[in-house]
Amino acid sequence: MATLRLECLRKSYGRVSALNGVDLEVHDGEFFALLGPSAAGKTTTLRAIAGLETLDGGRVLLDGEDLTEVPVRRRNMAMVFQSFALYPHLSTANNLAYPLREAGLPRREIAKRVQETAELLRITHTLKRKPASLSGGEQQRLAIGRAIIRQPRLFLLDEPLTNLDAKLRHAMRAEFKRLHRELKATMIFATPDQLEALSMGQRVGILRDGRIVQIGTADELYLGPRDNFVAQLVGDPPMNLIPATLRRDRNGARLELPFAAIDTARLPSSVEAFQPGTEFLLGIRPHDLRLVGDDRRGIAFEAEIRLAEPQGDITILDLHAGGADLRLVVAEIEGARRTPGETISLAFEPARTRLFMKDSGLALG
Repeated sequence: MATLRLECLRKSYGRVSALNGVDLEVHDGEFFALLGPSAAGKTTTLRAIAGLETLDGGRVLLDGEDLTEVPVRRRNMAMVFQSFALYPHLSTANNLAYPLREAGLPRREIAKRVQETAELLRITHTLKRKPASLSGGEQQRLAIGRAIIRQPRLFLLDEPLTNLDAKLRHAMRAEFKRLHRELKATMIFATPDQLEALSMGQRVGILRDGRIVQIGTADELYLGPRDNFVAQLVGDPPMNLIPATLRRDRNGARLELPFAAIDTARLPSSVEAFQPGTEFLLGIRPHDLRLVGDDRRGIAFEAEIRLAEPQGDITILDLHAGGADLRLVVAEIEGARRTPGETISLAFEPARTRLFMKDSGLALG
């Protein structure tokens, strides 16, 4: 196990800046997820940690030791790639044994580790088979095994589930969590999939344009996004962002939305310091909108259904209200009763909203 610390990592490829000052600390024995869209810098960050990239600036420290100039083979890290990177002409047993033979370990030790690793990953039945005859899940386990068998100080997992189908991805998420629990290892898992990151990571770091913009648990990121980028990246469906303008008159201050107005005293963040006319984005999670029945508390308004998206046990309704587009999550039985073109009554609690500056996207409070 090991504690990793990154200090202001910078890397450019010509005019393209891949890392713009990545600062990060991963705790000893932690399963840390690195979440971001394509080209955010996830792979470059992992490659920089492994020593596969020469940095333009910054430091990589493992247990306090500066590894920035240390060669790859001396860092004692293992990386699992999106492609399984297996030797097609070697059996499972020989694929597992290869890095140990390269390291010059005795035959008896190699045989012991191959057997232990195969048992841990539940692939003992494949030891004599070659990769082409293995299923996708077995190939993924073998790729993980090639990393585990070296007993590295740090595991770097670069979108390792991308090439698997949905059902197998679900199974492998559970498998990674089991392996982490049993190995008690420090792991960094890079993914563009927010479900993978939130369900697997003990903490999640959000990467955008080569910079970490927020780190937290799944709940912290979902309930308290620091900007509108995180607000829409975390959550499925993503947070509704509604244009809002601050108004003041003799009746007091209010936040005007395209379809309603909110007394600013009911907001979770103070806007007293802002001038009338200041523009914001009001964030409302689709799960925090509700159909109005007998309970008419909160801010009520009407919206037109544009599209219904059945998802099994829930239905997502795409709505239009006063010029704003919204999404609402309802139970499947309720969604089945709704049709496009229908007007429905909704409400939300101002205390369950999140306010962002329109120009910078930064959250208030």
